[in-house]
Amino acid sequence: MVFAYLSSSCATDQDDYVQTPLQSSLEKQIIELFGSKESLILPASNDYNIIPNDAKNSITKAKVELGKLLFHETFLGKNPKMDESMNSYSCASCHHAAAGFQSGLLQGIGEGGIGFGLRGEGRLKSSSYLERDLDVQPIKSPSILNVAYQDVMLWNGQFGAVGSNAGTEANWTVGTPKENNSLGFEGVETQAIAGIGVHRQLIDEDFIKSSSYKALFDVAFPNDTEDNCYTKLNAALAIAAYERTVLSNEAPFQLWLNGDDFAMSDDELQGARLFFDKGQCYTCHSGPGLNGMEFHALGMNDLAGENVLTVIDEATKKGRGGFTGNSEDDYKFKTPQLYNLKDVDFYGHGGSFTSVRDIISYKNEAAHENSDVSSNKLSSLFHPLNLTDEEVDLIALFVENSLYDPNLKRYQPVSLPSGNCFPNADSQSSIDMGCN
Repeated sequence: MVFAYLSSSCATDQDDYVQTPLQSSLEKQIIELFGSKESLILPASNDYNIIPNDAKNSITKAKVELGKLLFHETFLGKNPKMDESMNSYSCASCHHAAAGFQSGLLQGIGEGGIGFGLRGEGRLKSSSYLERDLDVQPIKSPSILNVAYQDVMLWNGQFGAVGSNAGTEANWTVGTPKENNSLGFEGVETQAIAGIGVHRQLIDEDFIKSSSYKALFDVAFPNDTEDNCYTKLNAALAIAAYERTVLSNEAPFQLWLNGDDFAMSDDELQGARLFFDKGQCYTCHSGPGLNGMEFHALGMNDLAGENVLTVIDEATKKGRGGFTGNSEDDYKFKTPQLYNLKDVDFYGHGGSFTSVRDIISYKNEAAHENSDVSSNKLSSLFHPLNLTDEEVDLIALFVENSLYDPNLKRYQPVSLPSGNCFPNADSQSSIDMGCN
């Protein structure tokens, strides 16, 4: 059991409130590390001038409204390998609010999956599908939360033409999804463009023109001619604009950063203090999304076990090295964001941990589990931290509770222009979700 570091009071007159030593020490530590508390604040989701934009895809209200619908629109699932999956899957099949905008499964399934459960954990392979015909992820689906603070996307960072991927042009292989980097967009936009094809979706111009989507495209892209407006590219740019606004800015830590001294308990404050001090979590997890744009080898296992539906290829296992072809990048994976983790049961790029505490303990002990990763490949930041069990508990409490935004459903549409269920529209998902 975690005990409070300082006793708290339920003051009724906040005019007389005096910041506790624990709060002031946390604030001081953050200022020393990052210059100010404001440097960790996530903006409001409609503050389009503050949210990081792609220079070639400015965020507008019209794009965001269109992108929200397209991201969840199962009617785009129009290129399946089997007819039974027609119009039954969406981007949100593997990135939905119920699971913190990641998959509720160890291995996300788009086409070929049936069912949803409560948080996406009930999605199964259709018995009609061979495993090779599934649209299934070979690695744990990363969350789209706070992606505005990432310049390249995926665990290996293969999507994105600028920033971290400067100098990787030779690896933008023609005829593969990586070729989309040649369009010159950042990672969020590039992944959205590539994802429509990779995940067997189609932008049906006839449907768009005959539905309320036409007016939405017209407003979102007012300078495009009719021939250029209702396209895969514009659909992807709208989806990316929407994704950039999916920010966990109602989490208690965010409320505390914005001046609510009562947003976190004393135990959570102590966990935060450890996160930004002895636990050294901040060395990789920084900025408003508490993510990072560096790649580290931590020796975690890849997807494995009897429930894994695909053979994991060598390029995926090698992470960043599988993209760059540089052996010095082998087994390095991008630092993920840390918000809304407790709605899933799998952690790490291979889902080899079953709780937030487990992965913190792993980093504390720094004994790598993947025998394919030699010790000389491991990150210099992967070393024992000498945290006590109670300190590990406190950091886990901070990550699970203080970084948890309880209202992510605000980023879902009420309904879709197609009238379809979402994030999946197969018959079992409809039953699970109570969707007609």
